[in-house]
Amino acid sequence: MSAIVLFIATIAAIAGWWLSQQRLAAKPWLEQGVAVDLRGEHGSSVPAAKIGLGVFLAVVGSLFALLISAYSMRTTMVDWRELPLPRLLWFNTGILVISSVALQWALTAARRDDNEGLFVGLLIGGASAMMFLTGQLVVWQQLKVAGYVVASNPANSFFYLITALHGLHVLGGLVALGRTTAKVWRGAPMMQQRLSVELCAIYWHFLLLVWLVLLGLLTGWTDNFVSICRQLLT
Repeated sequence: MSAIVLFIATIAAIAGWWLSQQRLAAKPWLEQGVAVDLRGEHGSSVPAAKIGLGVFLAVVGSLFALLISAYSMRTTMVDWRELPLPRLLWFNTGILVISSVALQWALTAARRDDNEGLFVGLLIGGASAMMFLTGQLVVWQQLKVAGYVVASNPANSFFYLITALHGLHVLGGLVALGRTTAKVWRGAPMMQQRLSVELCAIYWHFLLLVWLVLLGLLTGWTDNFVSICRQLLT
């Protein structure tokens, strides 16, 4: 339960910071003596795509929070037997970090009107994401060869479910990233490119955060972190 509270608090903090950057709380009609153009650059409304992504991430975050809660409660049962995590998971995590960094690089290049840097960043981000998914499949194969199949133990089932659900979201992100890359390749207006790349970058950073939390859960690191926090508070 502590892990799910920590996860939801982290998502809420990030969502609050993101929304604060979008000027959703601004009330220019209440400012007296200042002429404000609501259609201007600084007073423009948030693009519908950004709001839609924010709502989608909130839903996905809630889904993973429920999964984390179920995992935490299931570990207390007597039939729970931990499975050894292949070292390849750490390599895959590093690849996902590279993918997220590459998309941030692409976003920075888009803001500088650097088409070449933008395209390279998107390619690196997409290639790294595909490597991550391939690596996760290899992890599944390693566990299967070692005898840790889905139905043999609840811990195994949760591991496959967690990694599969996260992998499906990465795969969905790759579809959007592919469309963005094609848009850049066709020479779409830079304003459209910036918005598409920004949405992809936000989504990728979110997936990285979720994966780090899930990895901490699978390795037991989050339990240790929560225990330390309890000791500091008491």
